Formats: sequence, C-alpha cells, structure tokens
Amino acid sequence: MKEITENLNSAHRKKEFSCGKDMLDDYLHKQANQDIKRKLSACFVINDKETDLLKGYYTLANNSISQELIPSEFQKKLPNSYKSIPTTLLGRLAIDNRFQKKGIGKLLLIDALKRSYEISKSVGSFAVVVDPIDEEAERFYDKYGFIKLPDSGKMFLPMNTIKGLFE
Repeated sequence: MKEITENLNSAHRKKEFSCGKDMLDDYLHKQANQDIKRKLSACFVINDKETDLLKGYYTLANNSISQELIPSEFQKKLPNSYKSIPTTLLGRLAIDNRFQKKGIGKLLLIDALKRSYEISKSVGSFAVVVDPIDEEAERFYDKYGFIKLPDSGKMFLPMNTIKGLFE
C-alpha cells in the first residue's frame, strides 16, 4: 500500500484547517512546524487535490511506556530487563470539518499504522500508542482494536497486530 499522505511543509494551507477541536487546530497552526524543525515529531497531511485544502493530519514520534502499564497477557512475552518499552506515539490525528464523516480518519489511521510498521523494521517499537483527546477519539481507536492501558488513559495496538494488517 502506498502512503496517501505527505510531510507537512510551508506550501500547505494550515491556517484554513479547522477540525472543531482548538487543541488540534492550534497545534497545526502554531506548533507543528517548530516540532518538525526540532525533530520532536513528524507531521503528515492529506491534501485535497481539487481545493488544495488540508483534509487532515497526524503526527508520529518515538515514545516509550512503562512495562508496568502493559496488560499482563502482553507483559509475560517481554523480557524483565526492559522497564521502559519502546513504542511509536500517534500523537495527533485530526480531520478538517469540511471532510469529516467521509472515511478520512480511517485512511489516516491506516497510513499512520503502515508508516509505524515500516519504521519498526529499522527502529524497535513494540506498539503504536495513542492518548485520546476525548471519548469520541477513544471510541474511534477502540473501533480499530486499540487496547486501553490501565491507569493512564492511553491506548495501544501491538506491532504484531499491525504486522498482520500489512503482511
């Protein structure tokens, strides 16, 4: 599967993006470029070819979670020497209001999982982790098989599960 997104750059019309959630809009408008320059995260966008508007975006970053947070059925497969487990953080995922309810979120998620899986072949990553912004986001990730991490509000999808999607 070919990625449907491209790296955010200065030619993209960020200021016109509005998903209805200030935190996600403000991030794209004010912070994404600095995070990219500082190598804190990578931001990927899907652009509408006809209008040149951003349909949506997501961010990826290296991350780790405490082994104690991982459910026991997964913990028993991990060596005890790892107190912190390497993961990939899907930090933000947002769809512009004009393009919501058209399957763009699913497309962006698939793209993010594919990128994360490909990266995990070169840099260790046990899972993709998300920290849902609200209940609506939690339901979205739950629908695609993400598992709640106890006591953190975060959710994860093991890389072995993701591998099954693409191999």
